[in-house]
Amino acid sequence: MAKQQITAEKIVAEALNLVAERGMDALNARSVAARCGCSTQPIYLRFANLAELKNAVIEEIGKCYDGYVLREISSGKYPEYKASGMGYIRFAKERPNLFKCLFMCNREGSADLQPSDNTFHREAMRVTQYGFDDTAAEKIHTHMWIYVHGIATMYATGFLDWEWETVGNLLSEEFFAIKEKLFGGKNGN
Repeated sequence: MAKQQITAEKIVAEALNLVAERGMDALNARSVAARCGCSTQPIYLRFANLAELKNAVIEEIGKCYDGYVLREISSGKYPEYKASGMGYIRFAKERPNLFKCLFMCNREGSADLQPSDNTFHREAMRVTQYGFDDTAAEKIHTHMWIYVHGIATMYATGFLDWEWETVGNLLSEEFFAIKEKLFGGKNGN
């Protein structure tokens, strides 16, 4: 009987499932090997070290997060900027351990565990759909990100479980309150 080939894709998929279930601290060569049904040798044949595997897992978590945001946007239920916030919160609610890996980790000395540097800018630029220039959009997004992240963190930690409509209403109220406070109804141009 031929030996089963353990691909890098299978290793990453099993590592991602492990992290989704138990968090990043559970990720080690032995735990992934057990999930793959192999020794640790195939893991170290495909990845130079555990850090390289973690980076591959973080990349997959980022893709998963992007999928949540894109699904909310493409649903057409909310304006694009609000939909991106709803996607962020839904990701935290439905995939709490993955959310924690991307958005609730100690970033000091952990550049490899950070989501794309473009994430903040991309989300801020969605605010320009309301007629704000780039500077104003980033200012509003900074305030909204703090608010959205707070709600998402409460979901990820099991602190709350509000009705989804309530979350949507709160985001709208906060956005318009921040807009009024910062720009008095003007678009910051």
